[in-house]
Amino acid sequence: MHKHAHQPRLTRVVLVLVALAAAVLYLACPPPIEKVRALGYAPDQIRESRLKTANASATHTVRATFVILARNSELHALRTTVRQLEDQFNARHNYPYVFLNNEPFTDEFKHAMEWATSGDCHFGLVPYEHWSVPSWVDNVRAKWAAATMDEHVPYGGSSSYRKMCRFQSGFFFRHKLLDPFDYYWRVEPGVEFTCAIHGDPFRFMVENHKSYAFTITLREFPATVHSLWATTSAFRALYPDYVVPNNTLRWLTADNGKYNMCLFWSNFEIASLAFLRSKQYMAYFDFLDHAGGFFYERWGDAPVHSLAVAMFLNKSQVHYFDNIGYYHRPFQNCPTDP
Repeated sequence: MHKHAHQPRLTRVVLVLVALAAAVLYLACPPPIEKVRALGYAPDQIRESRLKTANASATHTVRATFVILARNSELHALRTTVRQLEDQFNARHNYPYVFLNNEPFTDEFKHAMEWATSGDCHFGLVPYEHWSVPSWVDNVRAKWAAATMDEHVPYGGSSSYRKMCRFQSGFFFRHKLLDPFDYYWRVEPGVEFTCAIHGDPFRFMVENHKSYAFTITLREFPATVHSLWATTSAFRALYPDYVVPNNTLRWLTADNGKYNMCLFWSNFEIASLAFLRSKQYMAYFDFLDHAGGFFYERWGDAPVHSLAVAMFLNKSQVHYFDNIGYYHRPFQNCPTDP
């Protein structure tokens, strides 16, 4: 009698444990519909190049491109940005554009960008593996972190924003459409180029042996990078030879030896793809990626790029473009002698 009295309670406990295990497994697995959808895209949805006849015989001394991650819904804002960029600079140089999206671009988007630009246009779909939560991340912990951060920092509760930060940190430069290029100039929808850009920033980078250039520096939200400095320090301890002697780590280090939150605002950056493809940077990103901070916290690509620049590049390889007028709401870089 006593034995049978405990059986219903034991059964309920077992059922609860099974339900919890099922819930954890469900949360840990990415939605299969996204994988299925990714497998069904047509070739021209995955990669398409629209070349201009006028550029057929054109040659550039630098193999460089603009890189733009955009949604179809951002077409209006991006069209304004691209027209400014063309008027202020590229109409005289005809550098190509690489447009990337985690969903296929619409024909309307492609036609609009083809019309607005002087350079060839390449449209690419971000691979599912580059825009998803990796298998080693605890989804329950990640969802909890997003929920607790939601009201405190911009995009704190957004899973999509975290995927974007991870993509911009470690994958955009691996896209097949970037393979032919040595330098990139990152552009975002809605930014403004407020002054004529004299000369050629790409050629400047090559001729002066620069690997990374910026226009604006800011400070990161501390709540988003609680463990980034400690994780970076652990990486440095494992790979001390990867840190160059004449580095800029001092610029990022507070008096107490911790991260002071300074960063290069990466929505504008002109940089060498060889730097991002280097064994040092790839090892660093892989180390960060497996630590899970892109999802357990909200590590952004700006602090990741900034810390990598500070560790792996000499001071002489970093450049501030004070002569490029650039506005990204609410901050701007305004040349003193436009």
